[in-house]
Formats: sequence, structure tokens, C-alpha cells
Amino acid sequence: MTQAYRCWAEIDRDALRHNARVVRERIGSAEMLAVVKANAYGHGLMGVAETLAEQVQLFGVANLEEAIALRERFHLPVIVLGPSLPEEMATIIERGFIPTISTFDEAQAFDRIGKVAINFKVDTGMGRMGAVESEAVEIFKRVAALGKIDIHSVSTHMPVSDVDPDYTRDQLVRFRKIVEQLRSAVPGGYKAHVLQSAGTLGFNETVDEIVRAGIVLYGISPLPEFQELLKPAMTWKTRIGLVRDMPKGASISYGRTFITPRPMRVATLTAGYADGYPRNLSNVGAEMLVRGKRCPLLGRVTMDLLVIDVSHLPDVDVGEEVVLMGMQGDAEISCLELSDKAGTITWEITTRIGQRVKRVFV
Repeated sequence: MTQAYRCWAEIDRDALRHNARVVRERIGSAEMLAVVKANAYGHGLMGVAETLAEQVQLFGVANLEEAIALRERFHLPVIVLGPSLPEEMATIIERGFIPTISTFDEAQAFDRIGKVAINFKVDTGMGRMGAVESEAVEIFKRVAALGKIDIHSVSTHMPVSDVDPDYTRDQLVRFRKIVEQLRSAVPGGYKAHVLQSAGTLGFNETVDEIVRAGIVLYGISPLPEFQELLKPAMTWKTRIGLVRDMPKGASISYGRTFITPRPMRVATLTAGYADGYPRNLSNVGAEMLVRGKRCPLLGRVTMDLLVIDVSHLPDVDVGEEVVLMGMQGDAEISCLELSDKAGTITWEITTRIGQRVKRVFV
């Protein structure tokens, strides 16, 4: 089937399963919540969920739309990690999803509609969602007292677990103290979760009842020292659409930002920023793999096409595979390499890969 694709991403099911086993080894008997939001970090929601369904206990999504898509085929509990809009609340209740609650007003709005189990979030430093730390216990008691609200879990989120271990360890201590206070004020069998990918890799000395595994499942480590434990699941490919010989002094792409310094053989690739290849990779030393050899990107990334130097591969031909990210032979263009050169983060590289890029599970 790949013969028909101009740009596609091959997703290795074995790599996904391997990464889930790595998480399992680090969390013991805790429940694993597979975070599959944003089309499974760009890897393909349904294919990833199908691959991991037997290894995880819950799924985590960003919104109701993703939750509904999962429910069509899977019956594991689904936590909606983002805030719920008022118009979504009735459907969340009807479909049995677990919303994340930050305020008493949110909980009260759900309570007016029907019975629901919630994930109560505490803000211990992220600042996006959650009850303010100093007010969390009082808000939690009011939420738990509502007649139609059941507490499924209590959570928080770590903002600097990949860059500030001291703050992160202090945050973990503070969160677990809050959980003790919550359980003292409102006894119950609800669970706690704070460790995400970086937490699972670097801060798993103490593990709560649930762990949220995100980018680690896709084989990308937020802490570089743990990358060797993981297997990247995605190989992002395109094809050579055209091969031409260019004279010295020829300009390449918009803005004429690259002028050939000598006669060059160049290949035009059938991918561009509309497929998610970052325009920020223009003129910063980005490379692709052809026949296991690195080939520099020339000039600016355009919407549908890229141009690379294949002068060192004189017999390269139209239709050949080109790896934008991943392994080819013994060579690799890692997600981290792309994100560093683009001035962004690995999460953005994979989640921005466009809808017209076919996900092919292998």
C-alpha cells in the first residue's frame, strides 16, 4: 500500500508494546493510563489504542470528541484531561466518561445534570487547571458533598519535570501531602496520579495508584538519558518526485535563500509544511535520509514540496523512499534532532504531522 503514498508515517506496533513494557517495569502494579490525545501524539488514535488496549487500564484524552472516537471500539475507562464545555457535560455523563474538575462551579454544573465520576485536579505549579493548592482541601470537600458526584481520582501536573528536578521533587512531596489531607477529610477508595512520562522515567521512587504514560509510549524520552530504553514508534517518510541537475548559481525555493555554490544534483520531495514538516527547519542544517545517507535540505520548506541535495547519490531515482524522521539502514534522523533544529519540542513535531500523512501500522 505504501507504493501509493506521497507522504506517510509507519507506526511500529512492536515498538509501542515495548515502550508500554518499559513503563510497566517502572510502575509495578499501578494502573497505566495511556495518553492518546492529539491523535495519539500524531501516531494515529485508533491504531495506537488497538495496539495498547491489552496493556493499559485507562485511556486519557484531551476532549469529548476524542473520547467518543475511542468509545466506539474500546470499553476501558476514559478520562477527559482537559476542561469540559457546558454543552459537552450531558454527553460526558451519558457516555460514562470521567471529566477533570478544577472548580466547585464545574462540579455543580455536572451535578445538576446527572451522576458522574470525576478526576479532581489540584494546581501545584502548572497554572493551567486545578484547584489552587491552598484551597484544594476545602473545594474538594464541597465537591465530594454533591449528591451526584463520585470521586474517581485526584491528580496534578508537573511543569518542569524535564528541566528542574529539585522543584519537581518538592512538588511531589506537596501533592502527596495534599492527597493525605483529602483522604483524611473525605475517606474513599479514589486513586491518585501525578507521574507522567518524565515522572515515570526519572521520579518513580514512589508511585501512586495511576500513572499517565504519554510521549514515553511513542518511544520519545523527555529525559535524554533514558532514550536508550525506548524504541521510537514512528518512521516518517516521503518520496522523491523529481530529480534534476542544477548549474552553479541557481536559486532554490522561495526567497532565493539558497544559491547553488557548484553544479548540484537535487531531488524534489513530495512533502512540505502542509504535511507538518516544520518551516522552521529551513536553512538550519536539516537533513533527510536517502539510501541510508544524509541529504541536506536546500532553501525554504514550502507547502507541498522540499528540495534536498543528492549530489553524492548520482543514480538516485524518482519514487524512492526518503526518511524525514526515523531509521533507514544504520542512520537515524531522531525526533529530538528535528525539534532542536526547529527550535521547538518533540511533542510538537509529532502532533503537527498533518491529516494527509497516512498512518500505516506495521
